Amino acid sequence: MPLRIINATRYISPLREGGSLPAIVEGDDDFLYVMKFRGAGQGLKALIADVIGGEIARLLGLNMPEMVLVELAEGFGRTEPDEEIQDLLKASTGLNLGVHFLSGSITFDPEVHKIDAATASLIVWLDAYLMNIDRTAKNTNMLIWNKELWLIDHGASMYFHHNWDSLPTSLKSPFAMIKEHVLLPYATELEAAAHKALAVLTPENIDAVVALVPDEWMQLSEPERSLEEIKNGYRQFLNDRLQHSAQFLKQAMDAR
Repeated sequence: MPLRIINATRYISPLREGGSLPAIVEGDDDFLYVMKFRGAGQGLKALIADVIGGEIARLLGLNMPEMVLVELAEGFGRTEPDEEIQDLLKASTGLNLGVHFLSGSITFDPEVHKIDAATASLIVWLDAYLMNIDRTAKNTNMLIWNKELWLIDHGASMYFHHNWDSLPTSLKSPFAMIKEHVLLPYATELEAAAHKALAVLTPENIDAVVALVPDEWMQLSEPERSLEEIKNGYRQFLNDRLQHSAQFLKQAMDAR
């Protein structure tokens, strides 16, 4: 299903623990969202990675809050007194990314919260596949909500798109950073996780996920490339890394 498009109606509060200064906003559907701004330092590429990574996680059966496209009107938040936030809002007019706000959730703590081996293994496999550098003990990017584990924020995935010349190398990379993964000690079923993921991530499903990203984001993120070239780059990364998945699976198992 395509991502829903809503309008931001009220800026509630910034989330200053986020490096890109996301915020809680209210939409015209009366729900609250964590809004990630196109004008933030990490730019549109972080939003693209967030959509692709989050929707692949959902395909694999992992808990992901709903993601929506949030239209930010010109002049939104004009009364915000913080100049930094004002500048961010002005730079983010247009479509942004919203993630359903999980009210009452708490940050996952591996010392406190228990997670089953199958789920831990699937998340570790996913992050090795996407080359997600941001699921460490310092920043788990996971929440506990209604006694279940939920994933958030895949914006640091697929970092090849910050240097497209690195794409051929990325396809076969074993991803050494997996040794820092917060769930690696609990990921005792990595081979089973790989088997499940490879059955789900068909070329058709990957095409459907890439198609969820607004064309505007892709084109503006790489203005010197054609839209089709950009889309093909993401498809190539996601499909070809599956062909070489034994490389990053072995890296994760060796790291364990």
